[in-house]
Amino acid sequence: MTQTLLHHRTDGPDGAPALLLGPSLGTSLAVWDPQVPELARRHRVIRYDLPGHGGTPADLLPAGATVADLARLVLDLADHLGIDRFAHAGISLGGAIGTHLAVHHPERVSTLALVCSSARFGAPEDWWERARTVRDRGTGPVADTAATRWFTRAFRDTPVARDLVADHRAADPTGYAACCDALAAYDLRADLHRIDAPTLVVAGRDDPATPPAHGRELADHIPGATLLEIPDAAHLAGVEKPNAVLGALLDHLGPRPAAVGERVRRAVLGDDHVDRAIARTTAFTAPFQDFITRYAWGEIWTRPGLDRRTRSCITLTALVAGGHHEELALHIRAALRGGLTPDEIGEVLLQSAVYCGVPAANAAFAVANRILDNDKDS
Repeated sequence: MTQTLLHHRTDGPDGAPALLLGPSLGTSLAVWDPQVPELARRHRVIRYDLPGHGGTPADLLPAGATVADLARLVLDLADHLGIDRFAHAGISLGGAIGTHLAVHHPERVSTLALVCSSARFGAPEDWWERARTVRDRGTGPVADTAATRWFTRAFRDTPVARDLVADHRAADPTGYAACCDALAAYDLRADLHRIDAPTLVVAGRDDPATPPAHGRELADHIPGATLLEIPDAAHLAGVEKPNAVLGALLDHLGPRPAAVGERVRRAVLGDDHVDRAIARTTAFTAPFQDFITRYAWGEIWTRPGLDRRTRSCITLTALVAGGHHEELALHIRAALRGGLTPDEIGEVLLQSAVYCGVPAANAAFAVANRILDNDKDS
């Protein structure tokens, strides 16, 4: 029998660290659209839909289900994708799923991010009442008031807000109500101290659904958790203030490009060269040094699509074409450091003669010959 899984979408390199993104009640995986392009540069990003939302069938979650049942569906998805350990970031109910996983399946969760979430989402009676309303009258009445819970007044009439409310209205009442049942039964306040995954808590200061006090409770009781409160943001803070949430996630999930870039730059060019470059940096050149460290070394040289030897070959060819002989000398030394042999460098320069021109290659061979002769003498 074919297993029915949560509907999901994958972005980013297959070999990159896995990051699962959970949505809030009433939204589809589109709620993460603002953050995915950047997150997928260094992660295998898997977004999933809750039962009855987006593309996930409503009957995947029965009435009276719990957050534990939702967490089991997420683990089934991870198992199906061959993912043993993952980072999890979730909004509201998606955050509750991540919290449950971090408490009850700590071996699976490497890093946790809770966005506008809570350890308990209010009185169970309120959720039972919402579930009854949706089962009796559909999601329309709840969707009619969603914008006031999700967004500040200034953001409610934007096209993005209207599209997300339309997503809410399209949710299947059966699946939506089952998710309400899960929220009614959810209370992990006594278990927060058991979480050992590095945890980021993000709260919107104008969030009426999970006010900042909910975020503070999470951060106060999860060991070592970091709390960020975002001004002028309500419940869907990642939609209303996408860059603030993205920046917090990037900082939390791993080193930013500048830190990664410096390590790669040193690995390719050598500590002596980088130390000399840093020592020569002035107030005038500092922005450029920061740019190449972040962008060239932290973003391009770290991409998984090509290995460093291949990138060295491409770089040598580009420098030959441009006639940048000082940089060419630097990168010939880097290529040797990275494992290219003199014969392989000669092949790159010979290939360049065909496509960049004989005079350009002639000058490049002279630069390379000088470096190789110096290496023999040293």
